[in-house]
Amino acid sequence: MEILQIAGIGIIATIIIAVLKVQRPEISIQVSIITGIIIFLIIAGKLSAVLSLLDSYISRVNIDMSYLTVLLKVIGIAYITEFGAEVCNDAGESAMASKIELAGKVIIVVLAVPIITSMLDLIIKIMP
Repeated sequence: MEILQIAGIGIIATIIIAVLKVQRPEISIQVSIITGIIIFLIIAGKLSAVLSLLDSYISRVNIDMSYLTVLLKVIGIAYITEFGAEVCNDAGESAMASKIELAGKVIIVVLAVPIITSMLDLIIKIMP
């Protein structure tokens, strides 16, 4: 079970970080970042399976692939934004974390504009 492996890595990293924060706080942040990357790499294989499943459904339904691309970009930006903000929070930089979160939200809105435009066009066509 991968969740046990991930939880174990997280708990061990947390203990190491707690010990290092007292003696070497600059290294504790690096351990936190490296642990996050390791956990992401563990679950990356699962993400590829989900992507292939979504791709098969998109091809069967004959939906424009750009919608799936935008959706995946939005999900990726959300995860990266959260990871970056949490690293900043761990380092005691909550103001920087807020700025990263704001930037992520703005980028997501910008990416969603083509889908919103498409939906509005569809609504206009439906209305008399």
